[in-house]
Amino acid sequence: MFVAACQLNLILPEGSSLKEKRNVVKSILQRLRSRFNISVAEVGAHEALRRVEIGFAAVSNETAYLETLIQKVINFIELDGRVEIENIDTEFL
Repeated sequence: MFVAACQLNLILPEGSSLKEKRNVVKSILQRLRSRFNISVAEVGAHEALRRVEIGFAAVSNETAYLETLIQKVINFIELDGRVEIENIDTEFL
């Protein structure tokens, strides 16, 4: 069994309120859960207006599948015009 965990630091360039930020984050998290069947949550920078930290994890019997899945998730987030990826930390267990 292999586990992949990834933490993404995102920037919301047009964030004007915490309410707007939470709506964007909630939307992204729901879309990731439904499309990729991963565990995902906001893990930091909760009170920062234009910064978001999300983490996600997946389990598989093949590391190649996990690497592909991580790249697909990152590509999906990059295509979302509401956020920009600042940093990516990935770990395989």
